[in-house]
Amino acid sequence: MKVAVVGYPNVGKSSLVNRLTESREAVVHETSGVTRDRKELSTEWNGRQLTLIDTGGVDLDERDDLARQIQLQSQAALSEADVAVLVVDAKAGIRPGDLDMADLLRRVSIPVIVAANKVDSVKDLALAAEFHQFGLGEPVAVSAAQGLGTGDLLDRIVELGPDSDPEPSADDPIRLALIGRPNVGKSSLVNRFLGSDRVIVSDLAGTTRDAIDLPLSFEGRAITLIDTAGMRRQGKVDDSLEYYMTLRSQRAAERADVALVICDAADGVTAQDFRIAELAMKSGCATALVLNKWDVHQGDGGEDAAVGPDQLDAERVRVNRKLRLRPRILTASARTGRNAERLLVEAVGLADRSRTRIPTSALNRFIADVTAARQPPSSNNRRHGNQRLKLLYMTQTGERPPRFSIQVNSHALVTRDYAYYLENRMRERYRMEGIPLMIDFVERNERRSRAGRGERD
Repeated sequence: MKVAVVGYPNVGKSSLVNRLTESREAVVHETSGVTRDRKELSTEWNGRQLTLIDTGGVDLDERDDLARQIQLQSQAALSEADVAVLVVDAKAGIRPGDLDMADLLRRVSIPVIVAANKVDSVKDLALAAEFHQFGLGEPVAVSAAQGLGTGDLLDRIVELGPDSDPEPSADDPIRLALIGRPNVGKSSLVNRFLGSDRVIVSDLAGTTRDAIDLPLSFEGRAITLIDTAGMRRQGKVDDSLEYYMTLRSQRAAERADVALVICDAADGVTAQDFRIAELAMKSGCATALVLNKWDVHQGDGGEDAAVGPDQLDAERVRVNRKLRLRPRILTASARTGRNAERLLVEAVGLADRSRTRIPTSALNRFIADVTAARQPPSSNNRRHGNQRLKLLYMTQTGERPPRFSIQVNSHALVTRDYAYYLENRMRERYRMEGIPLMIDFVERNERRSRAGRGERD
């Protein structure tokens, strides 16, 4: 069951959603208008699965472009929902914006519940009575801060909603996060993938303030797109709201299978883009870099760009030199749709390759090939004698991300240079560019062989 949570700005919608879902997923801040896009969060009540849609505060008198887009997002939430919850501030009383929202909700075809928020004690219960005049039934007194009345609100939602939930999907969706600096076109690409204006896009940097999960079906595959807030350098994060926005973006990378690091083609891959890509990779995310706004290089301002078509190969070399995982660099344009489908193909491919299991026989053929191409290192120091590293056996021990184990004659003979060589050859052979992979070098137990020679332990 889907429940749209709507209302005037700063009445506590996100706080109430967090309380009802027993989470801290929705961004809450004392600044008015923090929530802009609609964000879906799941919870369960008395055996029923609920999806709460947190929306931006709606002031129907506001006429600027951002306010209109927030209004459209709230209307879209209502069109998807089975039940609507109108949140009002019981302590502030009825305001003109509340009356406008109530008038709009009286015309929708779904049940509406008035939640009088900020009733933080029993003595405040009478404050909810004022909202009877909306004509939307008995108001439910609640406190997002204290949790009072939230069970009654959930009971009312279940009572007024449909009798049964839809059958859950059996697919395990690919979680695809779009991360990057502010104003590089992440939300525009999300809308292009979905074919609709699902998230708000504005020339104003920092429009997106939360990580928004959005379902998508692509070529029969289930994908969860995660649109995120822009991430600036730590030294430039100058207020608590931006700090929490950045933290949500980092967590989005941690729970994603694949991350597309969106860069502005006019700037090339910047130092901050490299930092963001490293963050994704350390989270175990398969990663690719995307130079968005590439349309400007096709005759409309391309001469001023830092990276043009002729410099793309050099940029790829620079990325391979700086990033150990050697992610691919792709070009796209959210504005024209150029290569948008190719990005999804690449994301699905990265997810599949990070889940692949390679047969042990193939891995041991790989070991034979790489050692023939480059001899393993040797040592002639006193401790190890005149010994050469031997790679005896290789097998895969994990996936998502892939993990491998190589049995060696002596762990001390493994050099960083040769370990990187093996890792890079694996990326080339099995198309693992941008995929975190781990190789464990395990020393063979020679206890039995030494005992057979009569040697003491």
